[in-house]
Amino acid sequence: MKTFILALDQGTTSSRAIIFDRHGKAISSAHKEFRQIFPRPGWVEHDPVEIWESQKEVALRAVRKAGLKSGQIESIGITNQRETTILWDRKTGNPVHNAIVWQCRRTADICKALYADGKGEVIRDKTGLILDAYFSATKIKWILDRMPGLRARAERGEICFGTVDSWLLFNLTGKHFTDVTNASRTMLFNILTGKWDNELLNIFGVPEKILPEVKPSSGFFANTRKEIFGFEIPVGGVAGDQQASLFGQACFSSFSAKNTYGTGCFMLVNTGRKPVFSENRVLTTIAWDIGDGMEYALEGSVFTGGAVIKWLRDSLKILKVAADSEKMAKQVSDTGGVYFVPAFSGLGAPYWAPEVRGSIFGITGGTTPEHIARAALESIAFQSRDLIGCIQGDIGRKIKSLKVDGGASVNNFLMQYQADILGIPVVRSAVPETTALGAAYFAGLSCGYWESKKDIEKNWRSDSIFKPSISSYERESRMTMWKKAVKTASEFV
Repeated sequence: MKTFILALDQGTTSSRAIIFDRHGKAISSAHKEFRQIFPRPGWVEHDPVEIWESQKEVALRAVRKAGLKSGQIESIGITNQRETTILWDRKTGNPVHNAIVWQCRRTADICKALYADGKGEVIRDKTGLILDAYFSATKIKWILDRMPGLRARAERGEICFGTVDSWLLFNLTGKHFTDVTNASRTMLFNILTGKWDNELLNIFGVPEKILPEVKPSSGFFANTRKEIFGFEIPVGGVAGDQQASLFGQACFSSFSAKNTYGTGCFMLVNTGRKPVFSENRVLTTIAWDIGDGMEYALEGSVFTGGAVIKWLRDSLKILKVAADSEKMAKQVSDTGGVYFVPAFSGLGAPYWAPEVRGSIFGITGGTTPEHIARAALESIAFQSRDLIGCIQGDIGRKIKSLKVDGGASVNNFLMQYQADILGIPVVRSAVPETTALGAAYFAGLSCGYWESKKDIEKNWRSDSIFKPSISSYERESRMTMWKKAVKTASEFV
């Protein structure tokens, strides 16, 4: 009887479930979008129940489509949108507030106050993170401070906090766990000791009793409740989406790099067993722990990547489907001098400017929707170039090639422009859903479905290689204009 691994991939705009075989090939999948809630400008929320229900629905659909029975799913791997913060009642399992999403900027003032109080440096030294509203700690504080009686309940242990992985695990198994990668994005976890940090808990006013137990990314977590699938399945892997993608791309050697093009863009470079603390305002994070100790990565985060294409489709309505952006971009030879800074949720690394808003520069009477679409795609590549420049400065060497994945990586125009503006080959994975694949690998390693990283490296294969096709002069000229656009947008506050 053939057996498989089920990956649950809970993202910012949709929930997905994919079933993989031993070759890393998807045999069944299901996908469902869910609501984005915007209570105020700059605020982003999700309904936690809708997250869970959509994830359960796609998991069951994927299993039914594959026709699998008891014993054919050896393990489940979970990967998730990171930093998004959920608090729920430990006894009833009911959320006490909507999930505050990683993109949400409502806690920017809390961060400013902590900076003014001199807390930024100690937070950076312990967590590898820039003090920013992006991460979970200030979101927890915001909820506890604004809901009457909630802090007292949290201090009594009646409330659970979790990032989305913990929320899914709780609903799947009834257990309150997380893994080291997700813990490392809360701003409450010491990435050197591998433990929740009392000093950080005191800074943010977070009661220790609400925190989940932290486990390695690969290893047994718990069995699912029998009533969900009709049989129990062990959960054997958990990791934040970008770390799962790094693993799924088989970036196991030091200084190997990947970029994921999703709602945001996330570039990670493996730095091995020793954390590298950035001098260029990118993040130090835990890459994974597969049971033999923590490994680390440098990460640059773009808040608005593929989301800019969704905006063109849903708000401007100049696209019917996201794939039309490639066709439109190719209908013009350039942007006609248009530069698009898509700071819908502020600017991420290396700027960390939450107050900046989106801007489009260089519009004339001759500007067309095609120019706007091309400028939007180019903005994704420019932002990723900003990241790689910072990371290369921190590691003291040039990255030789970049592995890419995620929904927008199927856009050939974007990938070619990315290679052009980076000046290095861009290598697209044959499996665009490497985030889910990485979760599957973590789960499969825990139960012996795959024996080692070597099995994973054998599975990895590329789809296309995009090589630079413009001169270094043209490349730097375009980057100069991009930086001018960012500077101008930053001044318009």
